[in-house]
Formats: sequence, C-alpha cells, structure tokens
Amino acid sequence: MPVLTEHRLRIGDRAVTLLEGPAGWGECSPLPGYPSEPARCRAAAVDAATDGFPRPVRDSVPVNALVDGSFLVQDVRGFPAVKVKVRDAGGIALVRAVRDAVGPHVKLRVDANGAWDVDTAVAMVTQLARFDLEYVEQPCASLADLAAVRRRVDVPVAADECIRSLDDARAVRSLDAADVVVLKQQPLGGVRAALAVAEAAGVPAVVSSMMETSVGIAAGVALAAALPELPYACGLATLGVLAGDVTHSPLRPVDGALQVRAVVPDDDLLVRYAEKESSR
Repeated sequence: MPVLTEHRLRIGDRAVTLLEGPAGWGECSPLPGYPSEPARCRAAAVDAATDGFPRPVRDSVPVNALVDGSFLVQDVRGFPAVKVKVRDAGGIALVRAVRDAVGPHVKLRVDANGAWDVDTAVAMVTQLARFDLEYVEQPCASLADLAAVRRRVDVPVAADECIRSLDDARAVRSLDAADVVVLKQQPLGGVRAALAVAEAAGVPAVVSSMMETSVGIAAGVALAAALPELPYACGLATLGVLAGDVTHSPLRPVDGALQVRAVVPDDDLLVRYAEKESSR
C-alpha cells in the first residue's frame, strides 16, 4: 500500500481531510446531515490519491447553476441548466421566478431532497410541470416511493440520496424507479465505484458534488468525464457554498462548464486551514 500524506483541515464549520499520494490528491469530507458513510468517503480519497482517475472521454463537463430559497450559489447567466431547491408549496413561486429569469431555452430542474410523501410529490410535480422541468430530483425518500411517483407524473424522476450501493442501483432498474441517477463519488466510494453504479442502474447519470473543495470537485469532474454518455449538466459548480478553498486556481465554471484537470493544493492554504489540535 502506498504511503499517503494526510492533511486535516477545517474550512469554516466543515471538516476536510485531504490525502496526498503517488497519483495525486483525494478528499474525504462527509457532509453533516447528508447520508454518506465516512468509511466510503475515505475510500474515495484513498482511491484518488493512490490510483488516480480513469481516462476521460471528454475535456470539459457542462454544469448547472444552483438556486436555493435562502441563497443563490452563483449567477445563473451562462449556465445550460439551473437546479432549484423546492421544499414546500412556497417553492413554486421561486421556480416561476427562475424560469422567467432564464427564459425558455435553459434547462430547469428541481430538487426536493426526499421531503415529500407520494401524494404530495405527485401534487407538487403536477403543479411544477408547467415550468417545463428537465426532471425532479429525489421527490421522496425511498426507491419504492420514487417508482410510485414516476408512474403518476409526466416529469422525469431522478434518484440521488437513495443510491449508495450497487444493490441500490440494481433496484433502480428492477423497480423502474428513476429516469436519471445522481452520482456523488464520495459516498459511493470513489470514481470507479460510481461508474459501476451508473452501469448497474441502466439509466443516464448526472454527477453532483458534496460541496467539496476543488480537490473533491476534480474527482466529480473526472467521474463525469469518464461516463460513456453525459446528456445532462452536472451539479459541480458548488465552490460558492464552501467558506474557502485549498487552491488559488479553483475549479470554477467558465461559460457553464468545468475543465477536466488535476488540482494541487497550495501550501499556504493548507497551513491556513490546518485543523488545530484543540478542535479535534
């Protein structure tokens, strides 16, 4: 096993561990409150630092802007797609405002983070459908409920939080639970593990982040770049959510896309964010 150098950081209120190895850098940064096993996030970082990433089939990855009721992560102009977080009926007005702002040619998707039961999801999606949605992400918590919603609405359904293993991906296929799977490489155990999940699910994939530093974003970009097909913009333009970054050359989108490239943290930023002994 190659020797890996570990850097424990704290960026704002977020604990981040970076691993430096023979193939580059990996990130382990489980997101509080988000379903992800720390051991799998660690495995993803080890894989990136030890074995690097698969060969890309594209040089850049289109990304979506993100709008939440409480914040705008980035200016939505210039992005091919926009995702809006919707938790209750009050979010309908926000979706309307975003559609009015971006016009008819930008793709629009909504994400409920599993907040609704089946009947609520059907009612909400039916109301939101008039805004020409690309898909609705995780309207309910379970794959069985996603399958029930999918049978009752015309908007495509995407699965995110309920996919954490190959068995989950196979269940997507057997239940016809989703039209799209959303992949986050950390909770799936790394880029290669996520590619296997995408293949097992048998539906198109979107790659998303866990609000990581540029090191973690680079792994997400590598995953998206290695997918055989990439029909959707990916949720990787999220650096604005984090209180800082580990490089002076951050992975930020240009003209609605992220370039496929390696990220090497800068020493002064590793020192700035180094976790103090008292905070462990």
